[in-house]
Amino acid sequence: MNMKKKGFFTRKRTFPVFLILFCICNFNTKAHGLSLTDATSAIGDLFASFVDPNEGTTSFRSLLIPFGGRTESLGNAYTGLCDDISYLRYNPAAGSIQKETQVALFHNSWIADSKLETLAYTTRFKNIPHLSYGGYVSCFYLPFTEYDLFGDRVAGNYYTETFAALNVSYNLLAGYDFKGLALGLTVKSGWRGMPSYTDNDTGAIISGSGLEQSGLSIMADFGIMMQFNFLKFYSSRDPNVRIGISAQNFGVSLTGFGSQLQKDDPLPATIAAGISVKLIKPVTVSADFVQPLNLDDIGTYLIPYFNTGVSIQFASFVSLLAGFSLKGANPRISTGLEFEVAKIRLNLNYTLDLTTSLAPLNRISLSAKILLGDKGRSITDAQVDEYYKMGLKYYADAQWEDAILVWQEALKLNKRFDPAIQGIQSARYQIEMFQMIQESLQLD
Repeated sequence: MNMKKKGFFTRKRTFPVFLILFCICNFNTKAHGLSLTDATSAIGDLFASFVDPNEGTTSFRSLLIPFGGRTESLGNAYTGLCDDISYLRYNPAAGSIQKETQVALFHNSWIADSKLETLAYTTRFKNIPHLSYGGYVSCFYLPFTEYDLFGDRVAGNYYTETFAALNVSYNLLAGYDFKGLALGLTVKSGWRGMPSYTDNDTGAIISGSGLEQSGLSIMADFGIMMQFNFLKFYSSRDPNVRIGISAQNFGVSLTGFGSQLQKDDPLPATIAAGISVKLIKPVTVSADFVQPLNLDDIGTYLIPYFNTGVSIQFASFVSLLAGFSLKGANPRISTGLEFEVAKIRLNLNYTLDLTTSLAPLNRISLSAKILLGDKGRSITDAQVDEYYKMGLKYYADAQWEDAILVWQEALKLNKRFDPAIQGIQSARYQIEMFQMIQESLQLD
């Protein structure tokens, strides 16, 4: 009941567009003699071919739940975008291309009473700006209550899945023209906490019964990311195209302890490829293709899923996001509002799950990111630009030696600033040509 109220409140007050669409759809179905149940059933039939018979055969399923906020607003089409700390969930390579140090809190109100809470951090080294590290702690929890044959409550606790992750990323050969090839690795460990249950005969809680079904997992994520300019219709130092590939949750899970220790079901491993494009500055479009894998039986075919998203930036501090995700026979439509106040970036997301059940599910997620600055990188970039402009002035006045000296100062700050490298080469060529002309005149 609380979930329905929360979903209705959000549609009514925060996202009226979805309320309007819902009313239009409801009006059309009534006009043609169809009920909402009929419409939902028709949607289920439309996507019935996407049902995966092997779905749900993996352990630690909460690894597939997004942190929430911005990523879910974009339909989870984030592997090839990863422009904030949420990269930790989608592509470990993107840490080395983050602009600022970030601390973030995420809350995702998932289905039923389950929730996911996450605390994350990422930064780049000051002296090695193309190297980054980060990590997160995440906890998924669901109330667990046991009743006896008479309907009396005999045990109550939480089922939990808790993860800790550490990430490192490096952007190889990053410069002004070539933006580099980013590589990343995230090492993760997870713990599944199962509550103890009661004995059917005595009604007493069996000591250690929950521990026997609890589990431990160790896994790693791998990722690569490229950035470049293509069909760019605006001026910016940032590339407008990103392509990313990541492998998620490759590892092993164990259950039981002591003499009962055994291998658990396989982890929900995936391989994802994504792209994001910004043809004009306010609009970013992203898309993902995700292929699930069964690490215990690679030959088992699992149906892939697809995500798409769009972000429209109306001002430097506010953006509107929307996304569509198709996973199995479960299409999801999402939208979100993102805004920044005093170096705190907030996102409110609303997701409509068009499941094949009789009623759609409404979900809310939130994120708050604290931007802690870039450790002086923007100031350094501004100084490099100033040196470059000064060198251009010397070059135009045929003061090539002075231009070289100034551009060398720029390279001390950024050794891969290609315009200064090319400028020095051109200035030295001009000096050589001038000397050759001088020598020729002396011979004559």
